[in-house]
Amino acid sequence: MRAALATLAADADHENEDFAAAAPGVAVLLDGAGVAGAETGCSHGVAWFSATLGGLLLSSVTSRPTRPLTDCFADAIDRVRRLHEDTCDLVHRASPTSTVVAVRVGAEAVEYLVLGDSSLLLADKDGAVTAVSDRRLDEVGRQLRGPLDSLPTGTPEHARALAEYRDALTGRRNRPDGFWIAGPDPSAAAHALVGTLPRSALASVTLLSDGATRLVDRFELASWRQALGVIGSSGPEELIRSVRAAEADDPDGRRWPRGKAHDDATVLHWVLA
Repeated sequence: MRAALATLAADADHENEDFAAAAPGVAVLLDGAGVAGAETGCSHGVAWFSATLGGLLLSSVTSRPTRPLTDCFADAIDRVRRLHEDTCDLVHRASPTSTVVAVRVGAEAVEYLVLGDSSLLLADKDGAVTAVSDRRLDEVGRQLRGPLDSLPTGTPEHARALAEYRDALTGRRNRPDGFWIAGPDPSAAAHALVGTLPRSALASVTLLSDGATRLVDRFELASWRQALGVIGSSGPEELIRSVRAAEADDPDGRRWPRGKAHDDATVLHWVLA
């Protein structure tokens, strides 16, 4: 098995809040989220949260090969909570959260877990590509972001609308009528999308944060199969470069409305054959 990883922060002055790592038989990717410019209630920050949760999840899945991924995930959330619940306000609305993608490859089966708007591409040996994407956040976002998308990205009016949108979105977090994401409550793990496939059927698995999937699911400049073809032929860095080139052609978000002109982008591509 061969793994290739590329990650790029939104800009040089921005701490990368994505985290990705692989160990024998396991890969994880997390995309940390907070509320820009707001007090979070956590002294550690979003990048610390996603990296700490990611490292503990990788350890849990690796050390307990027969334990369900959802249980490993819940354990990792609980351990992170216990690391900072005595120093941080974890019920604060702006406390750090994170999407999660986890894959465990065994001798016979490939198990996966997806929570939040990061994605997993499953490529079979016949060339078909299946995207596993948790669209609950997108669905809630479409209900709330109308005023935001009508304004040019980067303007003061857009910034105010973005703050209002994020506040409304936070109110729908980890609720049955909203979306689910990793935060301080281990019960969120039970709401992840999970599945198991025969290992013999798969050629590769690819984990992507939403900053890397923009080329497909927001800009509609490529299909999932085409995006995977770029990764397979030229490496994960080339897909991220293509995303950045598209963003540069639309800096104000007029063609493709979005909360941020650029986002952290991470791709972890794992060839199983």
